[in-house]
Amino acid sequence: MKNFAIFLTRGMSLSKWDKIGSIQREIKPYVKLADVFDKVYIFSYGANESVKYANLFPINVEIVSRAKFLPIIIYSFLLPFIHYKKLKNIQFLKTNQMDGSWTAVIAKKLYRAKLVIRCGYEWLQYLEKIKSLYFKRKIAYLIENFAYKNADKIVITSEEGKMFIKNKFGIEESKIKLIPNYIDTQRFNLIETKKVPGRIIFVGRLDPVKNLENLIRGMKGLKAHLVIIGEGSLKKDLESLAKRESVRVEFKGIVSQEKLPLELNKGEIFVLLSVSEGNPKVLLEGMSCGLPCLGSDISSIKEIINDGLNGILCQTDAESIHQGLVKLLENADLRKQLGINARKTIMERFSFEKIIEKELMLYE
Repeated sequence: MKNFAIFLTRGMSLSKWDKIGSIQREIKPYVKLADVFDKVYIFSYGANESVKYANLFPINVEIVSRAKFLPIIIYSFLLPFIHYKKLKNIQFLKTNQMDGSWTAVIAKKLYRAKLVIRCGYEWLQYLEKIKSLYFKRKIAYLIENFAYKNADKIVITSEEGKMFIKNKFGIEESKIKLIPNYIDTQRFNLIETKKVPGRIIFVGRLDPVKNLENLIRGMKGLKAHLVIIGEGSLKKDLESLAKRESVRVEFKGIVSQEKLPLELNKGEIFVLLSVSEGNPKVLLEGMSCGLPCLGSDISSIKEIINDGLNGILCQTDAESIHQGLVKLLENADLRKQLGINARKTIMERFSFEKIIEKELMLYE
């Protein structure tokens, strides 16, 4: 009998995934793994979720909720002891992100299961890029070093992240597996709908790393408008900036995974001009919908966009962004061809079927 357990990120729950509209995307791999393993356990930080979400999973998937009376941080250390009856019969453990990975490491040491540490992005690398405080970087280093050294396999979503782990932590390259994020290409597909002329779309957190200030400045003077999908701390500042620069910006807030493909298909251009990324799902989703994409010329985005073939790359300053947008807005034929090639890239490299096959090979 082979059993599998996934440990959600510290503090994360099915309820939170549900609230932000991403639950169907997030659970899809574990529904598939239920076809392969006898039993799949999902260790969540939500309370009383086993009944609420049971209908989303096959019968051999069990949601293990957190006891309400235990604070999250304490629970993250006690979980392997509280649920020993389940964990002692599990052969494969996997983390969803680095934060909270110590829970799975403790379980591995107690019950001698195989451990896969999964990183959607490399945490310490991100903190170094944004010049985070020293103590934050030190904590991240200690947590990651503990996780990587105890892992049987490490899964990272970008080549840049893979090389960072190898060089920074002295991990053998054979131990690190590159598995990008997957895209549901049936949901994120070309939809018959009317394109809105000049509609430029961004999806993501309203956070400094996303470089939205320079995006708005770069749109000044263009016959176009920006649609921002997402929430974050910069919303009021961005609203004020858009008003000062006379740029039309529509803030749509969070849009569910069910409605997002239609919003994308209404657009003419998708943009992601971040100063740092892992393997951005939102860019892959835009490409899957056949949108011509303008991305920042950073390592992780260059792993996806081949400049001039399936998208356009530019620098992160406002002038370079402006020039990239002008190039796309003024050439309908270029937009069409880039969109076709973008969709082809996703089908060949990032479809759910391609990615889940790579993950299953880990356990084999």
